[in-house]
Amino acid sequence: MSDITALSAEALGSLRDEFDANATNRLAMNAVTAAGIDKVARNYDRARQLQRRFSTVVDNGEATHQDRSGRCWLFSSLNVARFVAKKNMNLKEFEFSQNYAMYFDKLERVNYFLKDVAALIEAGETADSRLIQHLLADVMGDGGQWTMAMNVYKKYGAVPKDLFPETESSKNTGPMNTQLRHLLHTAVAHLFDAAGDAEATAKIVADATAAGHRILTIHLGEPPVSFDWEWTDKDGEFHRDGEITPVEFWNKYVGPADLESYVCLVDDPRREHPKGKKIGIEHLGNVAGGDATEYLNVPNQFMKDCVRQILTEQGIPVWFGADCGPFMDRQSGAWATDLFEYDRVYGVDFDMDKEARVRFGDSAMNHAMAFAGVDVAEDGVTTRRWRVENSWGTDIADKGYFTMSDDWFTEYVYEVAVPKAMLPAEYQAALDEPAQMLPAWDPMGALA
Repeated sequence: MSDITALSAEALGSLRDEFDANATNRLAMNAVTAAGIDKVARNYDRARQLQRRFSTVVDNGEATHQDRSGRCWLFSSLNVARFVAKKNMNLKEFEFSQNYAMYFDKLERVNYFLKDVAALIEAGETADSRLIQHLLADVMGDGGQWTMAMNVYKKYGAVPKDLFPETESSKNTGPMNTQLRHLLHTAVAHLFDAAGDAEATAKIVADATAAGHRILTIHLGEPPVSFDWEWTDKDGEFHRDGEITPVEFWNKYVGPADLESYVCLVDDPRREHPKGKKIGIEHLGNVAGGDATEYLNVPNQFMKDCVRQILTEQGIPVWFGADCGPFMDRQSGAWATDLFEYDRVYGVDFDMDKEARVRFGDSAMNHAMAFAGVDVAEDGVTTRRWRVENSWGTDIADKGYFTMSDDWFTEYVYEVAVPKAMLPAEYQAALDEPAQMLPAWDPMGALA
């Protein structure tokens, strides 16, 4: 480390003199220290011109609220599903239980993680390897992907929210996740101690899975195996299904939309990952034996075209994943690449493009939502802005619905889920080819 030179007093003095010599720096300091960077950098003209009117709006009712949890991928996928269910049951308002979906996602992840690590140990992976350390650090977060959500719904179905409501731990998952993470870290330590002993390994996995089930049930409640379903539709007509299982409920009221067959399209901008080819992430999944978490890498414009077509022709919301932080006005509910002029405040040129941001750790998907509208220009093709159904409650934005500029979609949307039938022949053929597998820590493996 001797080649790393210290910041000298002389150099620091020069930095101070340079800062003080520029009156704009002093003005920026006065403003930001008093009001905060976002209020100072906010582009007033852009903010007022980003309108909330759209040529196509998909009405999905009141925005949901994930509270202090990272369940956006479950909320957004269930927001798509509830639109289908409401239509099939002729309901004005309806919500699926996100708690039920999280319960089985986490239970399945306990099993997936333990058996994955046990197999790695058997294959000779060491405790201090980059892979084991990455898996240990990333275990039992709340994030996920569209395919992972579909794996849960296909195996366990779904239930109405009032039949398995939120709990303190589903609304604030941190304490529960800490205990689950501690459980799994302990189990992994024991698995390394038992390396080479198949019987001991199997017992450790079984005991930890049982403990995980116990912890989840204590925190989230015991999910229903079946339930009596009856409802009054928006026309005042009463309906009764009688006793029904969660899988039967999902298949009956969401199944016709065939969401499980949707394909995940991603925009991986790195040149070494060609468009029109599949990519996958090693060791990323939740339900053992479920569909692999794989994506078809396509141009961003193709993603836009698919979303526009679904909204305007099919009239159904579209699940997507994005890097939600950059240039976001959370309170007003807006995204645009020029909504904040940070570069002008700081006098810094932030000149990375999308590829560089992904490559150098500046951007990755971290939030999932649903497109619920689009504004299309008079040519019927050019998209101007997008309406977004978020899961951050109704007290912000337009009662929980955000507005996204088209240029922001280009730069920060990474993934959309669309029907396989929309893909041209060459993309359909690519789905049958093996995916290029990327390591577990690749940015395309980031979870929403």
